[in-house]
Amino acid sequence: MFTIIDVETTGGSAQFERITEIAIVRHDGERVVDTFSTLLNPERPIPWNITQLTGITNDMVAHAPKFYEVAKKIVEMTEDAVFVAHNATFDYNFIKEEFARLGYPFSRKLLCTVRMSRKAFPGLNSYSLSNLKRHFGIHADKSHRALDDTLATVEIFEKILAEQNGERLKSFINQGIQATKLPQSITMERLNEAPDACGVYYLYDEDKNVIYVGKSLNIRKRLMEHFADQTPKGEKMRTGVADFSFEITGSELVALLLESSEIKRIQPRINRAQRIKNYTGAIYTYTDQRGYRCLAVGKRASTKNKELELVADYPKLDHAKNHLESIRRQFELCSRLCNLDFGEQACFYYNIKQCRGACVKEETVEAYNERVDLALTQARRRLTGTYIIMEKGRTPGEKAIVVVENGQYRGYAFIADDITIMTTEEILESPVTTTGHDPEAPRIIHGYMESSSRIKPKVMRLS
Repeated sequence: MFTIIDVETTGGSAQFERITEIAIVRHDGERVVDTFSTLLNPERPIPWNITQLTGITNDMVAHAPKFYEVAKKIVEMTEDAVFVAHNATFDYNFIKEEFARLGYPFSRKLLCTVRMSRKAFPGLNSYSLSNLKRHFGIHADKSHRALDDTLATVEIFEKILAEQNGERLKSFINQGIQATKLPQSITMERLNEAPDACGVYYLYDEDKNVIYVGKSLNIRKRLMEHFADQTPKGEKMRTGVADFSFEITGSELVALLLESSEIKRIQPRINRAQRIKNYTGAIYTYTDQRGYRCLAVGKRASTKNKELELVADYPKLDHAKNHLESIRRQFELCSRLCNLDFGEQACFYYNIKQCRGACVKEETVEAYNERVDLALTQARRRLTGTYIIMEKGRTPGEKAIVVVENGQYRGYAFIADDITIMTTEEILESPVTTTGHDPEAPRIIHGYMESSSRIKPKVMRLS
């Protein structure tokens, strides 16, 4: 059974926008067996440009039902059916997000008629719905209205079925993963039990040993990508996996921290890079006799020289050296004063104008040290103060918090959404999930907070 679906919305982001119209056509693979469509009150104004595109005005939706009033009907129409849409991810994410606001975990198998059309009808200039309608002579009175677009998609879907005689249909479902490509003991039904949610997942071998730990914003999608990977690494993982489990976090930061600590705790054989618990490499700083701030790579905790100040530690000595080289390039530091060049004359990078001459006293101590201080600020990435980072929780009405106390990562917790009415003492006394000592935690937190590709999480300073 299939449900062909189209939604019209107030904008392009499922997280921030709402549905203004939905149409669902239930199809048994041969014919239409049921139809449902309605305008929806998005509980917010419809932007002018969206009205120009869809023709749906604020007056039209003012007295339309709200999503929660038709939610039960949507569940009934889509139950035990494959979710079909043209650019399916867009429609699916909007409906899933609407249900998430109601606290309901909406999950369906997906089938995208864009992807199917490309394979069934190769060589077209475009696979947009409007172009496919022109190509096949499909008449629709109102483009960018849910029911008309859905009925047009139904015709395209039926043409694809006729072209393929139903034989290749399964190969399009769930991002093209074929059941024959899954690990022998994992079925498509089992794979579809994985959530479209952020969290950490575990892959097991036949002896129930964890062989891989990963994190993803969409656990099901990431598992599908693993099992569709045709590279030697992907084949090795696929043949070695007998089962999986997962833990939903909601928060990407919590997922990153949990993944790192679990890899160090479990030591899965496929996770090699993050298994190291004890860091052996470090960058140090000291001041030479001329007053220049110098940098050097060394083994962690191996030096007793009190003049050396630890800047940052690394899993291996090579990692520290590579980071120091990166810092040298970025801030145009002298390779001699970074102990990366041991000659007696001008350093190599001075000759190619990538060093400003501290090695031959052409750059003043003050000017050079100012740049070193900037480099040290970037390299240290230490946590300071007491604060919590607040993020989306696992369910509506819940917050995920990451607790930093006196410069130390303490753990994470899931608490009620009304955290702002709690006192500092109540927050700090809240039970948190501790992940044990993880030397990567400060870098994970710093990197997450400074990433330009993410919306900045809310931070509540406690001291």
